[in-house]
Amino acid sequence: MTFLRKSAFHQSVLSVRTHVRNWSLHICAFRPTPGAFWDSDCGRPEPSARIVGGTDSRPGAWPWQVSLHQGDGHVCGGSLIAPSWVLSAAHCFVTNGTLEPAAEWSVLLGVHSQDGPLDGAHVRAVAAILVPDNYSNVELGADLALLRLASPARLGPTVRPVCLPRAGHRFVHGTACWATGWGDVQEADPLPLPWVLQEVELRLLGEAACQCLYSRPGPFNLTFQLLPGMLCAGYPEGRRDTCQGDSGGPLVCEEGGRWFQAGITSFGFGCGRRNRPGVFTAVAPYETWIRDQVTGSEPGPAFPSQPQEPQSGPREPREENCTIAPPECGKAPRPGAWPWAAQVTVPGFRPCHGALVSESWLLTPASCFLDSGTWDSRPSDLDAWRVLLPSRPRAERVARLVLHENASHDHAADLALLRLRAPVNLSSALRPVCLAHPEHYFLPGSRCRLARWGRGEPAPGPGAQLEAELLGGWWCHCLYGRQGAPVPPAGDPPRALCPAYQEEEEAGHCWNDSSWSLVCREKGTWFLAGISGISGGCLRPRAFTPLQTHGPWISHVTRGAYLEDQLAWDWGPEGEVTEPQTCPPHTEHGACGLRPESAPAGVLWPWLAEVHVAGERVCTGILVAPGWVLAATHCVLRPGSTTVPYVEVYLGRVGASPVPQGHQVSRLVTSIRLPRHLGLGPPLTLLELSSRVQPSPSTLPICLHPGGVPPGASCWVLGWKDPRDRVPVAAPVSILTPRLCHCLYQGILPPGTFCVLYAEGQDDRCEVTSAPPLLCQTEGGSWVLMGLAVRGSRELFAAIGPEEAWISQTVGEAHFLPPSGLPYWLPEGSDLCPPDLAGASGSPGAAALFLLLLTPLIQGW
Repeated sequence: MTFLRKSAFHQSVLSVRTHVRNWSLHICAFRPTPGAFWDSDCGRPEPSARIVGGTDSRPGAWPWQVSLHQGDGHVCGGSLIAPSWVLSAAHCFVTNGTLEPAAEWSVLLGVHSQDGPLDGAHVRAVAAILVPDNYSNVELGADLALLRLASPARLGPTVRPVCLPRAGHRFVHGTACWATGWGDVQEADPLPLPWVLQEVELRLLGEAACQCLYSRPGPFNLTFQLLPGMLCAGYPEGRRDTCQGDSGGPLVCEEGGRWFQAGITSFGFGCGRRNRPGVFTAVAPYETWIRDQVTGSEPGPAFPSQPQEPQSGPREPREENCTIAPPECGKAPRPGAWPWAAQVTVPGFRPCHGALVSESWLLTPASCFLDSGTWDSRPSDLDAWRVLLPSRPRAERVARLVLHENASHDHAADLALLRLRAPVNLSSALRPVCLAHPEHYFLPGSRCRLARWGRGEPAPGPGAQLEAELLGGWWCHCLYGRQGAPVPPAGDPPRALCPAYQEEEEAGHCWNDSSWSLVCREKGTWFLAGISGISGGCLRPRAFTPLQTHGPWISHVTRGAYLEDQLAWDWGPEGEVTEPQTCPPHTEHGACGLRPESAPAGVLWPWLAEVHVAGERVCTGILVAPGWVLAATHCVLRPGSTTVPYVEVYLGRVGASPVPQGHQVSRLVTSIRLPRHLGLGPPLTLLELSSRVQPSPSTLPICLHPGGVPPGASCWVLGWKDPRDRVPVAAPVSILTPRLCHCLYQGILPPGTFCVLYAEGQDDRCEVTSAPPLLCQTEGGSWVLMGLAVRGSRELFAAIGPEEAWISQTVGEAHFLPPSGLPYWLPEGSDLCPPDLAGASGSPGAAALFLLLLTPLIQGW
């Protein structure tokens, strides 16, 4: 099946069951065998000496199955309904509304294996392709086609037509029917050589039951309206289905010793997914159309009477009472008690921790079984390997080790699969963890836990330290990804998963340099979401490699791992994620000044700090590096005081309330650093924190601008309306030109000072005693700190630029952006003011308004 990409994102799980496989076919010239064809011969295979979840069929078991080729490759299936007619699906032959030429197609009949000798098989060219006039796409129905062969098929034991149902034929819901084809055995997992025809038993679902399943949001919140002429077959629990390459093939049911074609393989949402049965075109409603198209053909298709009218069975369940299959994976009695936890012991190696992903397979790091220096020396004596599983009294033995093909070259692919010698019986105490499909989007704020992985030691401290909360993809990618790279949109596999932990690291606390896995919960079901390497600096891992990119490999090897659809959906009113799609540029010290536009109130300013001074007052501070906060000197130090006050800094809180999706951080200040100025006291001070803070949406350094004003920036004064509740407010401002600033504040303007003009009605939003900061957002998206308020003023701000050298020397990780824009500061002694404004500092507001017509602002609001 090919994935139709029709959703708002790049991938959709709506799948049309078409496939192309390239192989060489020697077309021999067979002469048609003349002779009559009787109705009594249809649907009766001669006695004889993949499909998801299917098995190899016996040669001749399904003699009406044909393979449709375009060029040299199998594309679709079909069914022989008369010597000169084949029934298939319209979407196999219609591309962008255009019917493909019949001359490009051929039909292979009587084939069992599409590799090697084609004994008893023969080929017919296609003379015409007919589709209903009202067909447009699979979701709107009428997905069937008739192919007229250029010459009749040669009937025999392996080539026989199937019976077609009449319009009044009723197939009983729950009937066990069979689908056949050469399609993929799993999503994006082609049928392996020798390409033997696959068969799978599927149960017919009633219209109400099927509509109930498709009315529940699934992948990408897609629901589907079942239309007349459609038929569902499969199981609520999934795992058996048609798939890519099976399109057009038959779904047949046996009645009275005959096989009737009930449906034509059409499409599905993925293959074999839970609560997503396959959708078929019902054949019976199209009796009249088929008869009209083949009129004049002799002999034509057979429409025998239904052997026995089905008895009236129980009524279909109402939609609200339909059976929804719950996930068979990822259920744990409580967080941390993982029923999929597995431990592998290998002689000569430390025990390795992994996860049970199916009844027969474990997933572990490949590095557990390889020499870490050379990535070779793989242990070979599997007889000595043992696996300990929950609730199993005896250790299991290992039959096979499969390393990821890139395990030795890419640590993101440090994976291995181990097959047990015998499958285990699943129970509430022993069950596999769920794995994610590639398009899975783990929602920001998802509740996650760390679990043992590889050769990791037990987690230190209480279990609460294992808790984590996922950050948004924008934050994660911009913190750890390449600068300037686009953020992967939801639906594309992410490059990293980043947790925010609810507790800080304790001093002297070490996580034993262990590796960990990340398990995340959706509606009570746990997914193995990511894996990490060894954590550096005794810290919990900050970024995990997403495991979902390896889902197809795991599924291909195991043919039974539990890949589960996304269960939680909250992408906003339009069903889309509104995070920004690009990252601001990094500095040489990494990411700074990140502020996603979609962040909720309170998370918008992750660098804003509360500086509590000796229990007397609270000042604003700005995080400029992981271990440093910048504040106004006059707010932290009292004039004339000779003692250093006790100072404590809080980040990640809004007044008394912790920040959503974040955590509150507190640090003591161990030293207060001042620049060595001559004359006037320095306006800025640096506070050294007792320990570093880790980057998160609530604790991230701001960028610093070395001088002037970034061109095209928009600026704000950020502070508190009330110093008691300390809820951040931002007042938009414009930074005045140097000339205007100099003229308005001549004589009282300290060197290196910005002057601002507030937007109308905004000048009293922030109180000034706490020395609020002046921030600007650059055109590239980064937020930069321009200055801190001068004591007692709303309009004057001590600039950061003149203190660049001192800040850089004191703080090795200060995040200065490259210089941009024109120099802001005027030469000393400049006298550029109009005569009537000289000494007008007594009324700077009125003077500023007068000069607006004469001198442009550096930026507007």
